[in-house]
Amino acid sequence: MLALGNEKSGKTLNKNLLPSSRTYIARLIFLVMAATSILSCAPQTTQNQTATPANAAQPSPSKAATPELAVSTEGDILITPITHASLQLEYGGKVIHVDPTSAGDYSKAKQADLILVTDIHGDHLDPEAISKIRKKEAPVVAPAAAAPKIENATVIANGESKTVAGVQIEAVPMYNMQRGPEPGQLFHTKGRGNGYILTLGGKRVYIAGDTECTPEMRALKNIDIAFVPMNLPYTMPPAEAAECVKAFKPKVVYPYHYRGQNPEEFKTALAGEKIEVRLLNWYPQK
Repeated sequence: MLALGNEKSGKTLNKNLLPSSRTYIARLIFLVMAATSILSCAPQTTQNQTATPANAAQPSPSKAATPELAVSTEGDILITPITHASLQLEYGGKVIHVDPTSAGDYSKAKQADLILVTDIHGDHLDPEAISKIRKKEAPVVAPAAAAPKIENATVIANGESKTVAGVQIEAVPMYNMQRGPEPGQLFHTKGRGNGYILTLGGKRVYIAGDTECTPEMRALKNIDIAFVPMNLPYTMPPAEAAECVKAFKPKVVYPYHYRGQNPEEFKTALAGEKIEVRLLNWYPQK
């Protein structure tokens, strides 16, 4: 044992042992300090690494991981499919509905600042659905053939352009060239219905309506977003729609109005093109 004495008390100290004892104590202190430093730098426990506090912000799910989307975004434009040919667009605080019908689920939809109607058929023109989703005095843009069934409709004809509710709208012809209920008849005659091009900020959005691959569609320029139909016998099959899209080359295209068809065929037919195909769920299970 080492007795650390007090010279004033007269007790002696073994000086031969003092240097080595001091060295031992110094080393011991160094080891303790080193261990403390290592522990302070060690990572948190597994529980802290994996657990997320209940009030912490959760990351948004990856849209790419979802095969059938409920919504989509293109820049500042939010796109919500409702059903078949019906959709909701949101941009700059405005809500735009296209062809609202009672067949769609509008329980989570927003009231419309602007409504577009493309044709007279019931899957495009539904006065009851329009009245439910329409804000007071919100304009409804429609072709002349549909206007009598709409209160205070804003009529626009093929080839015309108007600014309505602050949105620039161009009416594009939509029609059949060969398909109809009987020989010599067409499901959609030229001039009766409208496709629409909307200018929303710096983007041009094309909503084709019920149409085959017309010369007017093929000649379109500078389309950023396109909604293209592909159901038989009323419009065109997916392969034909894809060939038409190759002609006017939108940056992004959404197949819609495709009941009874497989939109994957359309996507496959555009593989290798510089056109992004996005598939949304237009026919949700109720």
